[in-house]
Amino acid sequence: MEKRNVIVAPSLLAANFLQLDREIEMINNSEAGWLHLDVMDGRFVPNISFGLPVISQVSKIVKNKVCDVHLMILEPEKYAEAFRDAGAHSLTVHAEACPHLHRNIQQIKDLGMKAGVALNPHTPLNVLENVINDLDLVLIMSVNPGFGGQKFIPHTLTKIRQLRKMIDDAGSSALIEIDGGVTVANAGEIVAAGTDVLVAGNTVFSAADPKAVISQLKKAGS
Repeated sequence: MEKRNVIVAPSLLAANFLQLDREIEMINNSEAGWLHLDVMDGRFVPNISFGLPVISQVSKIVKNKVCDVHLMILEPEKYAEAFRDAGAHSLTVHAEACPHLHRNIQQIKDLGMKAGVALNPHTPLNVLENVINDLDLVLIMSVNPGFGGQKFIPHTLTKIRQLRKMIDDAGSSALIEIDGGVTVANAGEIVAAGTDVLVAGNTVFSAADPKAVISQLKKAGS
């Protein structure tokens, strides 16, 4: 198997918000490369999470980690600049929420952030064909978005392999990020299929030793 330098992106959605400073300190002292920040509006997905005030505060105390913001919202173009100002390094929008996807991607890049596009489990990869070379990352949802703690959808592995081929054939430098149901047990096969970034929420924050779990996920590519 080709070795991959796996990026682990713990999802703040699963953290203990009463001890957020302690949770961020754990991330800062871990092998995590990114911090994944899920923003939900209650319209695009049937849940509401956190938004600009929380990200603005978190970004001030996260050290040497990419603030990876995943917008599960309608009309993300209205808020892109505000998320940049709040500290987002990478901004991912959903293809299903963007009728003018190319415009959304260019807006994010023009604001100085890395641009990502997320796809729901049912969304085919061909919606990316005309923008794949403009992207810094593609986020494949391996659960239906909206709630943490769901089980990984097995068909996602096939989708990852197809996406890896699409990226390689296009000569794109886009990273593949997987979000949903990632565990220490399945991380190896997810990475082997072609994944670069593992988003993990409950797997990390519910563990007795979160830093050790992050380290195990990091080793999934070796």
